[in-house]
Amino acid sequence: MTASSIREGLLEQVRALPDRPGVYMFRDGKGATLYVGKAKSLRSRVRSYFGAGVERSVLVQDMARRIRSLETFVVDSEAEALLLEWNLIRQHRPRYNIQLRDDKSYPYIKVTTREPFPRVFVTRQLRTDGSRYFGPYTDVGSMRRALRMIKKIFSVRSCHYDMPRELPERPCLDYHIGRCQAPCAGLQSEAEYGQMIEEILQVLGGHTSKVRRTLETRMESASEALDFEQAAGLRDTLRGVAAIERRQTAIDFRGGDYDVTGIEAESGLGCGVVLRVREGRLIAREVHFLRYLEGEPPEALVAALVKAFYLRRDDLPAELLIPCDFEDRELIQEHLAAKRGKRMDVRVPQRGHKRRMVHLAEENARHELQQELLRGRSRERGPAVGTGDVVPDAALSLEATLDLPEPPRTIVCFDVSTLGGSESVGSAVWMSDGRPAKNEYRRFRIRHTPDGTVDDYAMMQEIVGRYFSRRVREESRLPDLVLIDGGVGQLRAAQQAMESAGVSDLPVVGLAKREEEIHTRERSEPLRLRSGDPGLRWLQQARNEAHRFAVSYNRTLRRERTLRSRLGEIPGIGPEREKLLLQRFGSLDAVRGASPEQLQSVPGIGRATADRIREALLR
Repeated sequence: MTASSIREGLLEQVRALPDRPGVYMFRDGKGATLYVGKAKSLRSRVRSYFGAGVERSVLVQDMARRIRSLETFVVDSEAEALLLEWNLIRQHRPRYNIQLRDDKSYPYIKVTTREPFPRVFVTRQLRTDGSRYFGPYTDVGSMRRALRMIKKIFSVRSCHYDMPRELPERPCLDYHIGRCQAPCAGLQSEAEYGQMIEEILQVLGGHTSKVRRTLETRMESASEALDFEQAAGLRDTLRGVAAIERRQTAIDFRGGDYDVTGIEAESGLGCGVVLRVREGRLIAREVHFLRYLEGEPPEALVAALVKAFYLRRDDLPAELLIPCDFEDRELIQEHLAAKRGKRMDVRVPQRGHKRRMVHLAEENARHELQQELLRGRSRERGPAVGTGDVVPDAALSLEATLDLPEPPRTIVCFDVSTLGGSESVGSAVWMSDGRPAKNEYRRFRIRHTPDGTVDDYAMMQEIVGRYFSRRVREESRLPDLVLIDGGVGQLRAAQQAMESAGVSDLPVVGLAKREEEIHTRERSEPLRLRSGDPGLRWLQQARNEAHRFAVSYNRTLRRERTLRSRLGEIPGIGPEREKLLLQRFGSLDAVRGASPEQLQSVPGIGRATADRIREALLR
């Protein structure tokens, strides 16, 4: 079909569109999604892309030239169109839409409030099951620290029983070490447990003042009733809540619950920062990076950030402060208020403290963006204008330095770890654009090197050969560059293994630790890059991560061997009972500290065997 006939067919399809809310998708000649948009009137909105004499940006003109097909979805309201548009953008990742650069599944803290005895845990799946979700958290480390603090302060259960329908025969170890009050055994009522869960919800939502006042009142009442044990427990809980408050920054003496957004953009990369303020304290800072095309106005970036961050949240503030207005602000405000169940304002502050807070969020966004660009994401590459394909400086540096056919966006690095030939292991870590791709990490137990023998070359050859043989067999993707932790000897061993596996055409280099020299198979002399070179930093980062991963595996195996040897020396403890004991208690120290009754809870462990274990480990 000619371009004119395709255009005529599209115009005919546009003329037949209804004057109703909906979502439209433009596709190119290969069926790839170019753009997803929503409309109050499908007919009017879509017609604007094809009308003659309509003033359009260069970006829209470029997209319109590529459109070959159109798909539309009619819905009942603009609110439904808003949600459908967001879901389709996440699913298809269109080329011309602004979207999170790494739109992965960020974790949430989930509280199963529909259960009689709710649980609190981390999940990456957001379901409409009546549970309360807090997140998503881009800073996974701070999220896990908060969860550890919650479980340390409150005795929430960690088991998976469907209580009260399913109940264990006896309380578990958590009860005996004070981490749970055993509601499964009737030692904590549903009302008492529910009160604790309500306090957890308040703390997770950043509202600690109410929890602190409630705990103080209960502690005073227990003390007056001479229930000093309960008063001491409430005192410890109160101290934990106070510790959480100390970690939060007082930022507004007048109090208030609101979120503040800031945006900064440069070179096809945008950074959005959300500051979460509860009771006048800064409780969290979330950072999102967005991919966009040159020519997008700031309000489009703000709209994309607000949609990406808030359409999937449950813990919404009373007020959302944004740096500039955008087209769908009132619609999003209406939707979020309905979701929250009470009023929620989305507005642009014009003066005063809240305007200064917006400036603070923008400064944070500017700082984070500059840091990200310095890590190598500052240059656009590609023949198509405005593709947004950002190639890191480090990849371009390695391409030029190593004379590679293309920038190495993915690097796999190999390392071996041994201690006098004991528990020899190897590691393979995968770096994508300088970031660890941990789902591609692999670790190896060296098979063919006898204990007591240290042959780095043979061990390197084994793990490289096993790695690539399996990837070729499973038709898995291969990296752009192979990095070996070592010098010429390790490099040659890896080359031989790769040739045997049938991947000899992959670029491979070695990085020697002492002088940070880069060895290649094409050059007899090693390469030395300046210390600040971004390509060298990538190689060092991959080498250090492979070393860390290998050493941690080596330590784990040596620790397990120590545990096995200590327990295996006890009469009556064979491999199966060793395994059960370690599964039950987790460590040798925990086994040593267990009471005879706790030891007897392990299948196959009687009183006599429990006494022998304690005698052997405590002497």
